[in-house]
Amino acid sequence: MGLLDFIQQKKQASTEVVADTNTLSLPDVVAPSAISINPKSISVSGRLSRVFFAVSYPRTLTDGWLEPILNIEKEIDVSIVIHPIDTAETLKKFQKKVAEVQSQINERANEGKVRDPQLDAAYRNLEDLRDKLQQAEEKLFNVGLYIALYGETEADLNKTESEIRAILDARMVYIKPALFQQEEGFLSVIPTVTDKLLVHTKFNSSPLSSFFPFTSFDLTSDTGILYGINRHNSSLVLFDRFTLTNYNSVTFATSGAGKSYTTKLEILRSLMFGTEVIVIDPEHEYEQLAEATGGRFFNISLSSNHHINPFDLPVPLPDENPKELLRSHIIELIGLFKLMLGGLSPEEDAVIDAALHEVYALKDITGSGDYRDLEPPLLSDFEMVLAGMEGSESLVQRLTKYTSGTWAGFMNEATNVDINQKFVVFSLRDMEEDLKTIAMYIITNHIWGAVRRELKKRLLVIDEAWWMLKSEDTAAFLHNIAKRGRKYYLGLSTITQDVDDFLRSPYGVPMITNSSIQLLMKQSPTAVDTLQNVFNLTDEERLTLLESSVGEGIFFVGLKHVAIKVIASYTEDQIITSDPSQLLQIQQARAELGRN
Repeated sequence: MGLLDFIQQKKQASTEVVADTNTLSLPDVVAPSAISINPKSISVSGRLSRVFFAVSYPRTLTDGWLEPILNIEKEIDVSIVIHPIDTAETLKKFQKKVAEVQSQINERANEGKVRDPQLDAAYRNLEDLRDKLQQAEEKLFNVGLYIALYGETEADLNKTESEIRAILDARMVYIKPALFQQEEGFLSVIPTVTDKLLVHTKFNSSPLSSFFPFTSFDLTSDTGILYGINRHNSSLVLFDRFTLTNYNSVTFATSGAGKSYTTKLEILRSLMFGTEVIVIDPEHEYEQLAEATGGRFFNISLSSNHHINPFDLPVPLPDENPKELLRSHIIELIGLFKLMLGGLSPEEDAVIDAALHEVYALKDITGSGDYRDLEPPLLSDFEMVLAGMEGSESLVQRLTKYTSGTWAGFMNEATNVDINQKFVVFSLRDMEEDLKTIAMYIITNHIWGAVRRELKKRLLVIDEAWWMLKSEDTAAFLHNIAKRGRKYYLGLSTITQDVDDFLRSPYGVPMITNSSIQLLMKQSPTAVDTLQNVFNLTDEERLTLLESSVGEGIFFVGLKHVAIKVIASYTEDQIITSDPSQLLQIQQARAELGRN
């Protein structure tokens, strides 16, 4: 029965079912609307297909030789048909064939002819295979390799055919179109487990194993969240960062490439798995996500009611020395004052160090006892102590703008933000540009203290992290978190669009090497060369980064990487989108719903 007869019969059967029961049968649902069969192609519902079969293979096949075909970015179907051959019958034929070859070798020897290397090699191969078959180490199979190409026009098919042939010809595998057998070829390729072409080549087990079809590169684990789809083979890129060597990640992308969208999608999916998430957001992009998930949103600015006191001390853990913890915190504060005061001379550094020890001592915080119930000093307290010290005139003058001058208000108050929530966002959009790096340092330091205080699975996201790498002190502090975060069950996700500023920092490359996950998305021509050198990308991968669409890129885990496409569900998209047109539609829909 031909394909057209089969379809017609199923159509008639389904028509009778519809007439009798008013229901559709499965063949009626899946049957194409029309089929046209040509000598070299077949059209199914207007979609052209051309089927090929393999006719010749090289003497040896290497593992993964089929991988370039499976990973080609074309619409194709590959069918590998394997028919076992009875070993007993094969051994009888082998015995006869071995005898024939041996006879030819002996005949040449009797005639005094030069030894034929091909006959000798054939004899050795036959004997070796016969031994393995006899000992059940190998089996024989009839194998058919069929490839179906798809396209809108004959020109599309011809173009794909040229690419497929070029790949296979380079491996000495030759294919032919199923001339006047496109119907049989199509039936052999579709998943009905039928072999209508019956074009076979004999293989034993070892070379047949090289046909193993699942060699296209996958990058996934058994648990975790969905990061995206493998663009080569549509497999899932699924990972749990908290099962890797460290829990950190870096994301590089140009503006508009979808880096914030991707990050918000990871946050949303991480929240569903019980991970607490804290975000430092320089552009007010995460407010809608915080609102939708019941999180807290803190808008940090000079006029904000939310304050963080940089003099807050972390609570010492049972295995930590309070005195060492105080000393470490004072070193971090000296780094903060270097930022605030535009650098310190060695003499000024010593004065600041002495003043910090004294201002804590005034609050009975010396590190020799439990200070968790004591009130920490404020910046104005530190200014007062500093003013009474010799050689501090310039320091006090520069500090005044933070205590009573133009920039007063943000850090000279007791801390009143609670980050003991499932999802917390600190937005710095309204903070003055000159203060953003300082604010990010203070917020990150406060978060680090909270992280150390209680062991929980947390993810800290720092968007536009290049702000913190502009200063060596903030960069060193961020790198310290990246190195020590694993101890406290903290994953650090750094995101940036300014690749050059990030990598110019002495801590830029160490931040990358301390990240188990790296995501490269669409890049500008000026930045892609730098990334190619850092990540050892091929020219094809470099071109991928230049031509990637929104939400596409290269996903690295360790030394392995795949091309990825980030995909969100409709509900996720409505929550995390930053597209102004979509946001306007959502606002209008909410307003309309409110009026009704």
